[in-house]
Amino acid sequence: MLIIALATLLLGVVTLLPFSRHPHWLIRGADFPRLQFALMAIALLLAQLMFLDSSATGTRLLMGVTALCLGYQLWWILPYTPLWPQEVQTARNRCAERQLSILTSNVLTPNRNAAALLALVNQHQPDVLVTLESDQWWQEQLAELESVMPYTIQCPLDNLYGMHVYSRLPLADTEIAFLVEDDVPSMHARLSLRSGDSVRMHFLHPAPPSPTENPESTERDAELVMVARSIANSDQPVILTGDLNDVAWSPTTRLFRKISGLLDPRIGRGMFNTFNAKYPFLRWPLDHLFHSEHFTVESIQRLPPIGSDHFALLTCLLYTPVAGLKQSGLSANSEDRSWAQSIVDDQSVSKADVPEPGE
Repeated sequence: MLIIALATLLLGVVTLLPFSRHPHWLIRGADFPRLQFALMAIALLLAQLMFLDSSATGTRLLMGVTALCLGYQLWWILPYTPLWPQEVQTARNRCAERQLSILTSNVLTPNRNAAALLALVNQHQPDVLVTLESDQWWQEQLAELESVMPYTIQCPLDNLYGMHVYSRLPLADTEIAFLVEDDVPSMHARLSLRSGDSVRMHFLHPAPPSPTENPESTERDAELVMVARSIANSDQPVILTGDLNDVAWSPTTRLFRKISGLLDPRIGRGMFNTFNAKYPFLRWPLDHLFHSEHFTVESIQRLPPIGSDHFALLTCLLYTPVAGLKQSGLSANSEDRSWAQSIVDDQSVSKADVPEPGE
């Protein structure tokens, strides 16, 4: 009885913890394992039914608390299952000239299995490859791609924030920007589809909150918000991808979606947990791709491991601006806008600092 009661109390605490918007790493980190907390709640309910007197008032109280915790966790994660309506339509009447496939991969700087990533690129032939945590060694290993993906943006770094983009399709107005932190780059470009249509592209890898190096998530949150506010003013087709060091269902990622107006193609399809590749029970979606309503989805795949602690994510979109008019995502209210303002004010940054290729 005591063990079950203590486990229920612990579940209640970790469920309530993210109610605070304080950016401390421990509070924000409680957003990540919501699936694991939901499974814990189910296991607790079963234990309460099996080992406790269900007619006792105390047992009913424990079961009520556990059921509330389970319901709250499911509220966040159910949209990332096939049980939920899809936010983005499935593409129909495919047209090769309007297709765009993007492979996003956090390679893990110390990982030396470049051959595995090159094999994935050769197998799936993406139009765009985005690598995170890629240093000079990775740049040298991926140089052979430039014969078939000649349009590149390269920023090799040894601090776990190096970034590279390789594209079969033309890139223009390319820019590397350090939006919030001097050693954390982002990349921005205008991509031309085979049809001649242009797409505004943003590639991000903001720094995560860390108990030793970065105890709060303010820098990450500020980068997401300032880019979101910049995108919100655009009528162009827009795609943003990268390792955002935040889960898809967190309040800060939802705030990004509300402010930017971008859609999440995973909603109604699956979580596509990309981290941690090494620990099956501790996985959540950290690598993301969001896009404007101009696109519908052909496919999303989590690809096999390449030796990194992240799986690569392959997303295939179709540029269908007319069909996209029927799609809508989250909307910001006054409270959301006020919160977003406080985040950028805290870091003294502005959407004016974000490159706007093609605008």
